[in-house]
Amino acid sequence: MTHTTDHNLALFERAKLVIPGGVNSPVRAFKAVGGTPRFVKRAQGAYFWDANDSRYIDYIGSWGPMILGHGHPAVVKAVQEAVLEGFSFGAPTEREIELVEEILRLVPSMDMVRLVSSGTEAAMSAIRLARGATGRSKLIKFEGCYHGHADALLVKAGSGLATFGNATSAGVPPEVVQHTLVLEYNNVAQLEEAFTLHGKEIACLMIEPIAGNMNFVRASVPFVKRCRELCSQYDALLVFDEVMNGFRVALGSAQSVYARQIPGFEPDMTVMGKVIGGGMPLAAFGAKRKVMEQLAPLGAVYQAGTLSGNPVATACGLATLREISKPGFFEDLSRKTRSLVDGLKAAAAAEGVPFSADSEGGMFGFFLLAELPQNYPQVMKTDSGRFNQLFHGLLDRGVYIAPALYEAGFVSAAHSDADIAATVAAAREVFKLL
Repeated sequence: MTHTTDHNLALFERAKLVIPGGVNSPVRAFKAVGGTPRFVKRAQGAYFWDANDSRYIDYIGSWGPMILGHGHPAVVKAVQEAVLEGFSFGAPTEREIELVEEILRLVPSMDMVRLVSSGTEAAMSAIRLARGATGRSKLIKFEGCYHGHADALLVKAGSGLATFGNATSAGVPPEVVQHTLVLEYNNVAQLEEAFTLHGKEIACLMIEPIAGNMNFVRASVPFVKRCRELCSQYDALLVFDEVMNGFRVALGSAQSVYARQIPGFEPDMTVMGKVIGGGMPLAAFGAKRKVMEQLAPLGAVYQAGTLSGNPVATACGLATLREISKPGFFEDLSRKTRSLVDGLKAAAAAEGVPFSADSEGGMFGFFLLAELPQNYPQVMKTDSGRFNQLFHGLLDRGVYIAPALYEAGFVSAAHSDADIAATVAAAREVFKLL
């Protein structure tokens, strides 16, 4: 099946005149893979249609939030009812409480949650709170983990930055990142050394437990266990960035996956986004009461937002969480995702293409490498030229995956077994050409 790109190209040329790079988030520009971005006209279930009315099986799902698929009836109904009541009030609503109560019910490591509008805002605020609560300045992050585009975190940050080969961003003064310690993911020896040298100055350690911005790389159980032990030993806060993982890899989020393997495990703080907004701009951060009470208006750590807890976004998020909480939801989603990953591995093996893949819940990733990488330098060994061939081969066959080899993929409840079979068949055709 061939797709013309005339309308997409015309829109892209028009956009480039008025929007930097023609896009409002860099990875959308197809710069890493070449070609013309698809401008989406509409979406339903597991599909979207571009400006040429070509249909694609969508494995991005707005980069994770659309866990139910596009246009789920219960979510659409909740949003329509909320819109009729008002777009935004700048005053509290009962629905904010309901959403937070639902989050706390599903993720019991937190006692209190503050709602914000984006994952970047949530991560940035969590670090400010960690510094305020501990009276310390330094923070640990890991190479290839992306925690949004706040200045202090744009150091070897993966995601779009990995795509463009930049270690950091212009416009970030050295003194802003002087307190950020960047370590190698899954490297226990380096982690121990950092705490030995700087333990008494470290406010927090922030980690994506299953990284989604150097494609899909999970933190090993011994590594997470050591992160927990060292944070406890040195009175630093362990911050789980679950913006991508939260309610996507399991109903209890990634921390529940690790708690099954590490007795008594829980992080000190959690950052969330994406799924909790159901596709609307909404994110959150939370912790135990003692930490969260340091936030204004109770404490001295300031944080605010005009659209925080937006009534339409909270309606969307609450409806989404209620749907994914239904019995059997994650079992079925996990089965579909594993079926996709296993199918892709078998197709690649049949054509003699080096390939590895992994999944958890509705999140997956793959590499054109014989073995799954454990950290960012290993991810960087992927052949980007071959990935670009695979990307465009799938795109030409109506399958839309991330337009960059450093991004994880997402399966929704709306993807059917037939969609997955069609994807695997398309991939096998492309593997033949590789």
